[in-house]
Amino acid sequence: MTEAVLDIKKWGNSLGIRLPAAVARKAHLHVDQRVRISVEGGHVVITPVTNVPLTLEQRLVCFDPARHGGEVMASEAIGAERW
Repeated sequence: MTEAVLDIKKWGNSLGIRLPAAVARKAHLHVDQRVRISVEGGHVVITPVTNVPLTLEQRLVCFDPARHGGEVMASEAIGAERW
């Protein structure tokens, strides 16, 4: 079992701790990973959040025009289309 004894510190109006690298590795946690924190039976439980839908802003950050772009709209109507 990997464990650590830590001090809780003030962080703005909240409280915070730093997870030691060994604990994070053992729990398969990584930087910028989203987690859910809950209290169960008097214990603090940290659970990774999976399959979170991306916001539009997050999707746009991943957009690469060179990879996803390239398709250009026709300049004149084709068939029954109206512009």
